[in-house]
Amino acid sequence: MATELTWLGHSAFRLDTPGGKRVYVDPFLHGNPRCPESELEPERCDLVVLTHGHGDHVGDTVSIATRFGCPVVAQVELRAWLTRQGVPDDGLAHSPNKGGTVSVGGVAVTLTDANHSSSTADGTYAGEPCGIVLTLEDGARLYFAGDTNVFGDMSLIARLYRPDVAVLPIGDHFTMGPQEAALAIDLLGVIRVVPCHYGTFPLLTGTPEALRELVPDGVEIIAPAPGETVTL
Repeated sequence: MATELTWLGHSAFRLDTPGGKRVYVDPFLHGNPRCPESELEPERCDLVVLTHGHGDHVGDTVSIATRFGCPVVAQVELRAWLTRQGVPDDGLAHSPNKGGTVSVGGVAVTLTDANHSSSTADGTYAGEPCGIVLTLEDGARLYFAGDTNVFGDMSLIARLYRPDVAVLPIGDHFTMGPQEAALAIDLLGVIRVVPCHYGTFPLLTGTPEALRELVPDGVEIIAPAPGETVTL
């Protein structure tokens, strides 16, 4: 079975793994102006993974976890806050911190560094923001940078995890724009990139077209429309 990635607008993704698992990353569905109506109510979910605590990333996590009884992996402070919101207590099993890895049903989730901020909708400190490396059942590795600027230690992420695909924010204002994203691609050494966190709101002005103009030949910028699925 192939790996299928569906962009749900903003930084929300649905990932169908080679082993048949359905993973939601930063499932901001309701309230997301770019999420298709057909995607507002997930039909199933085996795992939710979060990069940080902002509402446009936590999104529908509590309702999804409650409905499907699926694990939620998030940085330890954020995961504790989610428990207080009704997500079943994980006994710290799904509450790593940066550098830590947990495995859920054959999918390994590793938290990496990210440069941003993180708090919940009620103002609670939600730990530090993170990037995520997902290692799938067939060994493929996807790096979700989360909300971040470019930083030199992306070269360490490349060295340690050798991602096959990078999912990078490009909208500017709250995250890196195309210029920094192009440098991130170079530091990560990836040739397949999925842009996100753009076009949701007027402030997010970066575009995939602008990014394509800044990367060398051989780098594929994969830019699905909201609701579109790409095979990786």
